[in-house]
Amino acid sequence: MKKTVLLLLSAATLLLGQEILWEKDYHAAVAKAKKADKPIFFVFSSHQCKWCRHLETTTFSDPDVIARLNKHFVNVIAYTDEEDYVPRELWMPGTPALWFLDRNGEAMFQAIQGSVGPTDFLSAGGMRASG
Repeated sequence: MKKTVLLLLSAATLLLGQEILWEKDYHAAVAKAKKADKPIFFVFSSHQCKWCRHLETTTFSDPDVIARLNKHFVNVIAYTDEEDYVPRELWMPGTPALWFLDRNGEAMFQAIQGSVGPTDFLSAGGMRASG
């Protein structure tokens, strides 16, 4: 009985603790995407941005979004207030900006700007293309 309870607690911790696997280095992420033959999901964010925080606590905490992003994409996040590298063509005047890129780092669509809920996010062009 004790082993069953421990096993269930471990499984629950894994499921509840699931999060998006973020890369912080853009160039390393592109190399990883090429090797894995996966597209890139790139987020231009800021720790000071109210809508960036909202996106993290809603959409980026949704189990379906997390599972889809981790399975089908190499995920990269760059923070303006940490002076992370952002390719010039992906820089936006506001945050958050969500980009779907091919494995070479080329934009597949225009950026989604602002916070978007899990349902709308999952129906966005890049997410539909990933299946």
